[in-house]
Amino acid sequence: MLFGLSWDADHGHWLFAWSILPILLRGLLVTLQATIAGFAIAAVLGLLFAMLKAAPWRLVAWPARLISEFLRDTPLLVQLFFLYYVLPDFGIVLPAFLTGALALGLQYSAYLSEVYRAGLQAVSLGQTQAALALGLKPIAGFRYVILPQALKRILPALGNYLISISKDVPLLGVVAILELLNVARIIGDRTYDYFTPLTMAGLIYLILSLACAALVRCLEQRPQPPRA
Repeated sequence: MLFGLSWDADHGHWLFAWSILPILLRGLLVTLQATIAGFAIAAVLGLLFAMLKAAPWRLVAWPARLISEFLRDTPLLVQLFFLYYVLPDFGIVLPAFLTGALALGLQYSAYLSEVYRAGLQAVSLGQTQAALALGLKPIAGFRYVILPQALKRILPALGNYLISISKDVPLLGVVAILELLNVARIIGDRTYDYFTPLTMAGLIYLILSLACAALVRCLEQRPQPPRA
């Protein structure tokens, strides 16, 4: 007997777990795709919001700040439902996966914009002046001098938000995206055994989070650029 199960029952659980593993891994693939797509959108939009909010013109900075605050202060599910159910009323119909990735990207772009802002402010003004003295145009100086230094400082924070996005991917199940947790739930619905698939899904998420956390720690231990 082991945990109240006979050897035969325990053996049967292992066989069932092995049989559903390929299905769960396909759900994991969708989870990874949604995480990467959502993070890519958030990274690009977050940088754009950070630049717009830092603009010297109020007509540019204030709308960017309002949009960023709205995205940060409203729940992800509300934004997801709006994109999936409201936009079709205006003739905009997006695939479920794209809707989910866009919702994740919009939500986290507001958080990443503050991360970018902190990183850019940590780069001294002298770096901008040095880039101009070398004959670089402002855009080129930002791209090749300022932004790389800022990214080195905020890489750990970006990694933490990548982990957070992966944990929010299960919310996309409300628009019928078959990610890992939703696949495990469907298996439980059809076999009346929720313990095995949900436990496996939890362990897979744990391994994924630990791997991301290890990557973040490696980035944190990298030498940081000297602060002026």
